[in-house]
Amino acid sequence: MSLDKDTVRRIATLARIRVDEDALEPLAGELNNILGWVEQLNEVDTEGVPSMTSVVETEPFKRSDTVDDGGKAEQVLANAPEEAEQFFVVPKVVE
Repeated sequence: MSLDKDTVRRIATLARIRVDEDALEPLAGELNNILGWVEQLNEVDTEGVPSMTSVVETEPFKRSDTVDDGGKAEQVLANAPEEAEQFFVVPKVVE
């Protein structure tokens, strides 16, 4: 894929980037170089290569999917202006 000045101008307009007319040709060359590198990466055979999210092999932390109250009601309510039976007390707003 090769980009010309008109395509670069349209890309700049869509990206809302102001590009001077004399900078369109060099920018087209730079974008063509980038697209060339992407095309080279597409040629790499990655069949059988496992996906990785980090260079260090780690096992993500997994917790049990259970519903609980957290066991920290006292800490949560420590700064509450008023509490009753481990619940926040708030003024009535609907009549």
